[in-house]
Amino acid sequence: MFDGHVLTLLDAAVSLVNALTDGSRQGRPYTAPRDDQLPQAVHEALPLAADRAGVETAHAAYLVDTAQQLRAVFDAVDDGRTGDAAELVNVLLRSTGARPQLDRVDDEPWQVHFHGSEDTLALGWSAGCATALALAIGSNLAGRLGVCTAPQCDRVYVDNSRNAVRHFCSNACRSRVKAAAFRARKNSPT
Repeated sequence: MFDGHVLTLLDAAVSLVNALTDGSRQGRPYTAPRDDQLPQAVHEALPLAADRAGVETAHAAYLVDTAQQLRAVFDAVDDGRTGDAAELVNVLLRSTGARPQLDRVDDEPWQVHFHGSEDTLALGWSAGCATALALAIGSNLAGRLGVCTAPQCDRVYVDNSRNAVRHFCSNACRSRVKAAAFRARKNSPT
């Protein structure tokens, strides 16, 4: 499975895609935040950081572009086009200048972090998310990246279940599908 830092980055990738890309969510059309709502949406999508007061508009716009590229990676993996997903990730890795670096945070043990060639908020998160996806796709864990199978939902997820059986982005979508199946069985002639 994924280590803690890679899982944090994969979760950030999922959050960015699900918050910042248009599509459908839990059976309804979803329009991503725009304009003055965008910095707050990015702030909420990223893991909490005590030293981050807010997100600048330019960084938020950059991360919208990253989210669209990340979505294309999830879609390619979900469609069984792992080669295309790898190429998309390689483009992200090159454009961000992703590079590994050992960092120590709050007296914890040394951790491998992935930064962009410039350590801005947007470039750093983009580089980290791209690297985490590269680690998943470059291993036997590519199948853990998915797109919700519920009708009228295209939100993405990372499957951390022990037996790799996740098919939905959320409990709400899973419940929606189960309820619809129950109603269909109940109303079908026997």
